[in-house]
Amino acid sequence: MKHRLHRLLIAAFCLAGVLAVRADVIEQVLVKVNGEIFTKTDLEDRQVAALRQMGQQVDLKNNPTDAALRKAVDDITPDLIVNVVDEMLVLQRGRELGYTLTDQVFQSYLESIKKDSKIETEEQFQAALKQENMTLADLRKNIEKTAIMSRVQQNEVLGKVSVSDEETRRFYEAHKGEFTTPQSITLREIFVNVSGEGAAAEDQARAKANGIRQRLVAGDNFEKLAADMSDAPSRANAGLVGPLSLSDLSPDLQKTIGGMKQGDITQVLRAQRGYQILKLETSTAAETLPFDKAREQISERVFNEKRRGEFEKYLEKLRAEALIDWKNPELKKAYDIGIERAKAGQGREL
Repeated sequence: MKHRLHRLLIAAFCLAGVLAVRADVIEQVLVKVNGEIFTKTDLEDRQVAALRQMGQQVDLKNNPTDAALRKAVDDITPDLIVNVVDEMLVLQRGRELGYTLTDQVFQSYLESIKKDSKIETEEQFQAALKQENMTLADLRKNIEKTAIMSRVQQNEVLGKVSVSDEETRRFYEAHKGEFTTPQSITLREIFVNVSGEGAAAEDQARAKANGIRQRLVAGDNFEKLAADMSDAPSRANAGLVGPLSLSDLSPDLQKTIGGMKQGDITQVLRAQRGYQILKLETSTAAETLPFDKAREQISERVFNEKRRGEFEKYLEKLRAEALIDWKNPELKKAYDIGIERAKAGQGREL
């Protein structure tokens, strides 16, 4: 599709189910949440949408025995069904609070969708809806669900979340490595390949490398020798390699380079396929971002962690107060697995 809808449409699209309701099929009810039903068709639509978001093209109807497909479905269903129940509970709570989507707010969403998707005409917009198998009414319904859920979280959860300076400071000290840029180096190399097998080939390569190093010590230009005599691809760039993080090098090479000053060259070193000589071109010391400069970034991370924790508590409260009537034992098992995942910190966000 040349013009894709805004990510909000996609999220809402997956929230409500991507396929049209099959009116000619008698629905199998899988679960009732405070009297509101969720059907087998709803579940299949959710599964298809989730797998497509993961980049898989799926056909549950025509390939029901495909082992890999069934495994993928089984893997996603626990989190998916927990999301379904939680969404229903949050939406029900929002409607209890009287939340709705006004015409004015809906129009602002539409304008944002069109702008972000570079949709300039009504014809393009209608074509985009058709591509997604949606009508304008479907879109409004889905946006309303998303907006209500967002408003519930904003008013019922986020007001309880705050981040103190002490919390940000503790986070900084515990995760200081995440705010540290490691030491960076740029090298030049001359590599002599061992051509052939046996002691003679080894001795010949080593002697050539030692001869090159003697010329370097005597004052010959490293870049020119690298361009003229190196067997490495870097010869095209006068032997230049990097910049590299010092921590990415082998422990032995870290020890060798770590003790060098800019302009120093190494002894002849045995490499995997031959011999090399390295020159330290530049070195940038490791640098830790000061707390004051990291404060805003840290506050956001701490806030989001606390928000997720508070929202999970809020969902647990809604679940405990709800009447959830399972009609399918296997789906109830999947739901229980999903709840355990959420408690173990493998959770998902609505």
